[in-house]
Amino acid sequence: MTLQLNQGLETRESGPDGWPREIAEDVAYLRTMIVNVVFFGRPGTGGDRDWVLIDAGVAGSASTIAAAARRRFGPGARPAAIVLTHGHFDHVGALEALVEMWEVPVYAHELELPYLTGSSPYPPPDPTVGGGLMAAMSWLYPRGPIDLGDRVRVLPEGGSVPWMPCWRWIHTPGHTAGHISLFRDTDRTLIAGDAFVTVKQESAWAVLTQAQEMHGPPAYYTTDWPAAWRSVRKLEALEPEQAIAGHGPSMGGDELRAGLGPWHASSTTWRSRPTAAMSAGRRLPTPTGSSRYRPKPRIRGPTS
Repeated sequence: MTLQLNQGLETRESGPDGWPREIAEDVAYLRTMIVNVVFFGRPGTGGDRDWVLIDAGVAGSASTIAAAARRRFGPGARPAAIVLTHGHFDHVGALEALVEMWEVPVYAHELELPYLTGSSPYPPPDPTVGGGLMAAMSWLYPRGPIDLGDRVRVLPEGGSVPWMPCWRWIHTPGHTAGHISLFRDTDRTLIAGDAFVTVKQESAWAVLTQAQEMHGPPAYYTTDWPAAWRSVRKLEALEPEQAIAGHGPSMGGDELRAGLGPWHASSTTWRSRPTAAMSAGRRLPTPTGSSRYRPKPRIRGPTS
């Protein structure tokens, strides 16, 4: 199957307000205040359980996401699954409301489950890194956890993504221990999550204006910079043709590849950059009384 692709930054505006914005016939993204969610599935099919939502936006955005889904897939069309790149507050804010509304399973990396099953909050942010108001205010941001109970499932081993044929998930730790990105080899489309972003997320002005800038993961919540650098290198090696990050506009073509390249020169900074969480040794909290988190329930879902 050949998909129609949009080159560079050009996107087709599919809703009356310009959202969600397509970068391929079956991939579109919606910005919910400060963060993007992604829709995978062919629009207008009218089929229930024929599409997948990637990430779940900020708190209070459930109705906005649901309305965009209705415009794209038809009234009453619920997703087959919600896939999370990670569980930070701005990626799961509407998750519990959407799970209840749609009665849908959620998939995440095993290392994210402590934050999704009520076991552990994320490590505290570091407001001193990155500069800007968004970073300075990060101590106010919710750290979780949320508790999805038996609605959350571990992503299948081997990289397959439930209900997303031709896609694979790639472990891209650094921003969080269980962070993942999604990649489709057939057209080299990348859903990066927060492995890298295309806006300076630490700056309130940049977030407000959505000034495009290839940038590392949001600094205030990134706990392992050496791992984050390796993850970007891993994604760069895929030679993506187009990408949607968790924050900022879509980017593609030569502009995307040129934006990823300069991290070679700054690798020393990435590998040595500390945060308060790293200095305190807080890379991944382990629930009390357990040397290794074992998710419960350990449910592995279908691969197609």
